[in-house]
Amino acid sequence: MNMPMIRSRIQVREIDLHDANEFARIDAWILAHEDSTPFHRPQWQMAIERATGQQAVCFVAENALGEISGVLPMHLVHSPIFGRALVSSGFAVGGGILSESPTATRRLAEAAWDFAERHSCPTVELRGGDFPAGKYATGWQIKRGAHANFARKLTEDDEAELLAIPRKQRAEVRKGLKNELTIETGNSARDIDWHYAIYSESVRNLGTPVFPKALMAETIAAFGEDADILTVLSDGKPVASVLSLYHKGIVMPYWGGGIWDARRLRANDVMYYSLMNHAREKGCHSFDFGRSKVDSGAYFFKKNWGFEPEPLSYAVRTADGSEPRDVNPNSPKYRAQIAVWQKLPLSIANRIGPWIAKGIG
Repeated sequence: MNMPMIRSRIQVREIDLHDANEFARIDAWILAHEDSTPFHRPQWQMAIERATGQQAVCFVAENALGEISGVLPMHLVHSPIFGRALVSSGFAVGGGILSESPTATRRLAEAAWDFAERHSCPTVELRGGDFPAGKYATGWQIKRGAHANFARKLTEDDEAELLAIPRKQRAEVRKGLKNELTIETGNSARDIDWHYAIYSESVRNLGTPVFPKALMAETIAAFGEDADILTVLSDGKPVASVLSLYHKGIVMPYWGGGIWDARRLRANDVMYYSLMNHAREKGCHSFDFGRSKVDSGAYFFKKNWGFEPEPLSYAVRTADGSEPRDVNPNSPKYRAQIAVWQKLPLSIANRIGPWIAKGIG
């Protein structure tokens, strides 16, 4: 008769992800949760910490029997430019609270805010997941509709996958397939070198600082077979590349881009189509194109592929008297800096960029 009461006594504690037993226990629970993402996994947390120096913090909610009822993975991000924030999850488009009850959700949110206050951190960001509700939502600002996610099921074979793409976009893919491009997939040092050279040039052209190369290398090392790189080559030269994460039958192309010539070659179009086919061969059933800001170029690009936008929600809590940090590259306040960054020599952008980007989180 007392079992339901015991199970309802939820306590939250911070765990040490350097403890192999805790790491494995938390990862197993996350993988079993239907709403989990790669960004909830301790592999992601530790890869970020090793690559950027931003501290991984993980809270677990447990009942009196020691059974897990919720997990909140976070990073304590510090930047001399962007300030401090406790983020779930750092460098991710997802994360937030995974829980089995409103009580666990509330306790985890309280633990995050208490931790932030103790560490002089004025902002807590939850990028998805469950949020405190009702009177417990006091202090939290829920943002809805600014971003959307794009995902759909994969088809049964390569030809069906091509036919699933809307006509105009399918024509672009067909043009690219005629350009005698070759595809390489793997997770070796060579693949990482190819990918980073392309990715860093791509984000410089967009006017944003590039993440450290170690971020890609540590992610590949941490996820093993659950991450790889697909690169498109023209005459043996890499022109487009994407690093993807695999999670419970879903492929997520995460860091990707192409050099200027990739547009002429339709290499990006071939890249995503090839990734769909590659992921199916790995046993995936779905393709998650990730999030984009509503009405942005990336938003319409994904719609052109036949993906329907799904609105996303985020929660932010900021200390009284403080302003929420702004790390959105589309913010008007960064327009002038972006214009300057786009003109930087790549060697300079790649030297300065990682120092700036590792503080974005």
